[in-house]
Amino acid sequence: MGFGGAAMALYSSNSLLLLLHHKPKSSCVTAPISASLSPGLKTWTEGNHVGLGFEGTKERIKKMFDKVELSVSSYDTAWVAMVPSPYSSQAPYFPECVNWLLENQSHDGSWGLPHPHPMLVKDALSSTLASVLALKRWGVGEEQRNKGLWFIASNFASVSDEKQHSPIGFDIIFPGMIEYAKELDLNLPLGQRDVDAMLQKRDLELKGSLGSNTKSREAYLAYISEGMGRLQDWEMVMKYQMKNGSLLNSPSATAAALSHLQNAGCLNYLRSLLEKFGNAVPTVYPLDLYARLCLVDNLERLGIDRYFRMEIRSVLDETYRCWLQREEEIFADRATCAIAFRILRLNGYDISSVPLAQFAEDDQYFKFGQDFKDLGAALELFRASEMIIHPDEVVLEKQNSWSSHFLRQGLSNSSIHADRLNKYIAQEVEDALRFPYYANLDRIANRRSIEHYNVDDTRILKTAYRSSHVCNKDFLKLAVEDFNFCQSIHQNELKQLERWIIENRLDKLKFARQKLAYCYFSAAATIFSPEQSDARLSWAKNSVLTTVVDDFFDIGGSEEELLNLIQLVEKWDIDVAVDCCSEQVEIVFSALHSTISEIGVKASAWQARNVTSHIIDIWLKLLRSMLQEAQWVSNKSAPTMDEYMTNAYVSFALGPIVLPALYFVGPKLSEEVVEGPECHKLYKLMSTCGRLLNDIHSFKRESKEGKANALALHMIHGNGVTTEEQAIREMKGLVKSQRRELQRLVLQEKGSTVPRICKDLFWKMSKVLHTFYEKDDGFTSHDMLRAVKSVIYEPVLLAEF
Repeated sequence: MGFGGAAMALYSSNSLLLLLHHKPKSSCVTAPISASLSPGLKTWTEGNHVGLGFEGTKERIKKMFDKVELSVSSYDTAWVAMVPSPYSSQAPYFPECVNWLLENQSHDGSWGLPHPHPMLVKDALSSTLASVLALKRWGVGEEQRNKGLWFIASNFASVSDEKQHSPIGFDIIFPGMIEYAKELDLNLPLGQRDVDAMLQKRDLELKGSLGSNTKSREAYLAYISEGMGRLQDWEMVMKYQMKNGSLLNSPSATAAALSHLQNAGCLNYLRSLLEKFGNAVPTVYPLDLYARLCLVDNLERLGIDRYFRMEIRSVLDETYRCWLQREEEIFADRATCAIAFRILRLNGYDISSVPLAQFAEDDQYFKFGQDFKDLGAALELFRASEMIIHPDEVVLEKQNSWSSHFLRQGLSNSSIHADRLNKYIAQEVEDALRFPYYANLDRIANRRSIEHYNVDDTRILKTAYRSSHVCNKDFLKLAVEDFNFCQSIHQNELKQLERWIIENRLDKLKFARQKLAYCYFSAAATIFSPEQSDARLSWAKNSVLTTVVDDFFDIGGSEEELLNLIQLVEKWDIDVAVDCCSEQVEIVFSALHSTISEIGVKASAWQARNVTSHIIDIWLKLLRSMLQEAQWVSNKSAPTMDEYMTNAYVSFALGPIVLPALYFVGPKLSEEVVEGPECHKLYKLMSTCGRLLNDIHSFKRESKEGKANALALHMIHGNGVTTEEQAIREMKGLVKSQRRELQRLVLQEKGSTVPRICKDLFWKMSKVLHTFYEKDDGFTSHDMLRAVKSVIYEPVLLAEF
């Protein structure tokens, strides 16, 4: 049984046919859309579907590649303002920061980001107390100090509110600032009982952490140096000074170190920040590389990266240079290192996973409550661990294990779902765990990203900060318009396919299941951009035809009819009225002949050479392999495992679906490339994965029908494998190794002759296969129906963005 027949046997025909008559909600796209594009069109011109708004959005995003915008931090600026001059302990080293604090207090008496989130009161309290301390330290701004103290007193209850989001290290830093306030004789309007409770909580946490010698815990304590006071071990802290002079890229921690040690590196770092940002500093710097990687990641996840290929390539080239030079900006931060590794590897850069070894045992790091960006960093490390392409990447295997465990624990915490700030990261974690990368269809993933997108660009470390590169309304706006436009094209193409089925009388074949919606969905969900229309239609038509032929060889045709069909395809130019032995054969052959001829003409135009004979040959190989399977059933013979797999990866029927589509995605392919060993290996790996996944699923049914099946044959011929459970375990292990080898070949650029855009088709089909066979019971009819609707029929409608 081929892919079309095997996979589609999972679904209800009636439910999918209803989709063909489904009346979609009105889309925001109303302009008529051309059904197909000329072969010579290599880049899509957006004039038909967008106006100046669309182009304006694109231009704003393009400008973001040139400069990273990052908000300044009242909290960190206050700590820099507290650094004393080396010439007089009674004067600030950076008076411009003191002046900035005096001029940037909010109307309610607080300091912090303008228009703060209501769940960030602790952050406002922390920034406000730090600012008041700085002003008190130099005896200025009495009016501002009093307003700040009033704000602290009015909102102090939030300190013990578990629903409020805590900045990193808050339970140590805030009590530390209260102790510093006493040293400055600053009279805080707080109840002693509340203060004592906070200090006791701080002491308990410090007692536990100071007894820990893990490197990660040391780094955490160095990161929150400003809140440690006299308890800090400055000799230990300076082990974490970076090449740029900072302590872990934190201006506040660096300022604290400068106050205690008068370190030249710390001084140079802070001076460089003030030169760049004016009279204030951000809460983390540098952030440029991470922000640009987030920009690239956003565009890829939302499905709009194709509009910014040159800009993205520039970012990735620079990131690759930094990776090779072991720049601290990448390797000192878990999230940055993980996202850089994943995006570089996905885009074909040859990089090793060895640098991630420093995080391989990071489960200890993540056990400390508010450490850095714990859930977000763990999510990035988990995503990076899915990029295993070599059999010896033990580092990524371990990382996958502990990070997935940590993320599941995080999801089990009810507070993360109640916290409005965390709900987006919680949704991302849930999606990442539920939909592994290798079984995540592009357009479904794009739609999930659009619907779950967080347009609030506020992030929080020791204090809140904003960067438009991390989240941006323009990203969402462009993604929604693009998704709905592509969807309108898909609807139009599906109508063409409905007419094609009727014109070729395929609806008259009683033995053949009608699976058009599914067949087209598998194309639209993976190769969705407007310029790939010919590739989608080729994919969908050949998918329908492989289903028809599979049913014909399975149940619809006699042995005479099967042999007759093969002979007709071999001869090709025949008189159907004379040479066809039955009406069924005549309909099937005529549909094959007209469709292959049509696709061949279009493909030949794209390729500037005749490729029709290659497409005919692909079909002949499939028909002969299906005949072999039919003969095994008829003769009740059991082939060896090698005999079976040599035939079965062809009979799975992916060849006619994927291979002709290669001709329509852009590059001109020589005969040596498209029929060469690399292309064949990609095809064989993809097909073998699909065949094994199908055979695991259909084992019981095919055993009753007397059909050859990899699982059954493995139990018969396998060395010591006697139970179904053992055989399934070994088959799944083989699928995993074949899938990783396929991904390695797709991502590998060195020595590859097949263009990446062509190799991607094999991986996209692999994703289709793994999606449908992800669950033991298959991709259910309900799931299928919902997925088809989301990709083809239902436009994205967001109330506001």
